[in-house]
Amino acid sequence: MDLYIPIIVLGVLAFAFAAGSVAMAALTGPKRWNRARLDAYECGIEPTPQPVGGGRFPIKYYLTAMLFIVFDIEIIFLYPWAVAFDRMGLFGLVEMVLFIVTVLVAYAYIWRRGGLEWD
Repeated sequence: MDLYIPIIVLGVLAFAFAAGSVAMAALTGPKRWNRARLDAYECGIEPTPQPVGGGRFPIKYYLTAMLFIVFDIEIIFLYPWAVAFDRMGLFGLVEMVLFIVTVLVAYAYIWRRGGLEWD
């Protein structure tokens, strides 16, 4: 149980900091509510009314999210490889080169098709 004490202390400190921050914001923040404050913030532009049921979003939002997930997962796979590189030897190097080449091919395909252009 002694090994878990630092983790528990860190969890308690994180919870105390989060709860304290929310409580202090509620106590010290301004209490003036008006129509402008309750509206959604869109960079100073008056929000446009949305149709019932939400409306449609451009496909670029979803493509950007999927690209982020793909490259984020790549980093998740690279980190343990970098930590254990000396124990894996040549096999680990070859496997990671194949993985990075696969991801770079996908990246080049997306770049060539204009998936990274935000217009």
